[in-house]
Amino acid sequence: MKKVVKFGGSSLASAEQFRKVRRIIRQDDSRRYVVPSAPGKRTPDDTKVTDLLYNCYGMAAREDEFEDSLKVIRQRYDEIIEELKLNLNLDEEFKSIRENFSKKTGRDYAASRGEYLNGIILANYLGYGFIDAADIIFFDEEGNFDGEKTYAVLSERLAHVDKVVIPGFYGSMPDGKIKTFSRGGSDITGSIVAKAVLADLYENWTDVSGFLIADPNVVEHPKAIDVITYRELRELSYMGATVLHEDAIFPVRSEGIPINIRNTNAPEDKGTLIVEGTCRKPRFVITGIAGKKDFASITVEKAMMNSEVGFCKKVLEVFEKNGISIEHMPSGIDTMTIFVHQDEFEEKEQKVIAGIHRAVEPDLVELESDLALIAVVGRGMKATRGTSGRIFSALAHANVNVKMIDQGSSELNIIIGVRNHDFEAAIKAIYDIFVTTQL
Repeated sequence: MKKVVKFGGSSLASAEQFRKVRRIIRQDDSRRYVVPSAPGKRTPDDTKVTDLLYNCYGMAAREDEFEDSLKVIRQRYDEIIEELKLNLNLDEEFKSIRENFSKKTGRDYAASRGEYLNGIILANYLGYGFIDAADIIFFDEEGNFDGEKTYAVLSERLAHVDKVVIPGFYGSMPDGKIKTFSRGGSDITGSIVAKAVLADLYENWTDVSGFLIADPNVVEHPKAIDVITYRELRELSYMGATVLHEDAIFPVRSEGIPINIRNTNAPEDKGTLIVEGTCRKPRFVITGIAGKKDFASITVEKAMMNSEVGFCKKVLEVFEKNGISIEHMPSGIDTMTIFVHQDEFEEKEQKVIAGIHRAVEPDLVELESDLALIAVVGRGMKATRGTSGRIFSALAHANVNVKMIDQGSSELNIIIGVRNHDFEAAIKAIYDIFVTTQL
């Protein structure tokens, strides 16, 4: 059995966290491929090493004195090395970093050093081999991930090593220049490695015991999700639920490799298992609730618009020409409503209104602002009658006015639009009716 294990920044923020990580890895000999992040915050008011590196490089790029800032970063790593009593010296690595910062090698190079240095330390501490991600993770000339080259090289390299540490978050361009994924990109590296070695499981270790049904900042002590499908996760991630970088899903999904979100600080917890599909009956009708605030809606009304060929296309082209992305689009016989991010729309609202009038000559264009969208997601909804009715009932009981409700044809999710000020009350009401009352 082969497992790829990725540890987040909070899991490797200090020597004590390193000890927890080693205990976890040694408990299961199949945890053979390890992907570390850079050291995260040790306390709530601490600073992540990646942010320290960005700041230090910024000083170097402005040709300010950055030596003291680099010493602070060096100290973070030296403290870990000393507390773990490792026979390891990072003099050469920091000499190279200092030279490259002076040469203004780039922000991506600077940020990548957090994972690179942590990978060296973790490999030394575990007694594993070390492979620099720049030698096996590749991007094309446009900066897009080059899967074909990466998987060919990575599969070949890993076929000859049994236990290895590969730093997350970065790779290299065709000219050798370091290129990073977006923030949280170590999740993606772990997924790529899992696909390359055809792992049986990809374990993603962080500081929470998997996904929760609702945001703990809104619902007090929400229940955890035991099993979630890739499709459900995509819906929840799109609407703001964050534990795993959403792009980390695609490499493992193509190979049917499950992901297990686990808690480094509570390794006995089973966490959340993310799978392609499952026969397991969900614990509750819904799998999760997630949402975002600050949307605006533009309702276009015109009699007989349903018989006017190309009507919707003409309206959408107005938004495209103004560079505004569309989040949701419910419609009726004589109306269509478009939800957009309010901050994107406000600066161009008059151009959009004028463009719609010219494009389709509507009877009315109506705007609303300060709206929130909430996604109620769950594979259990398909086999359960009355789900929408229960949502309406719960929201009415909580005195929440529903501005919009729409269910996808897959019956996997229901989108609800409410006022910003009703956002928290709506999520609590939905959670209570589907979870609290079922316990």
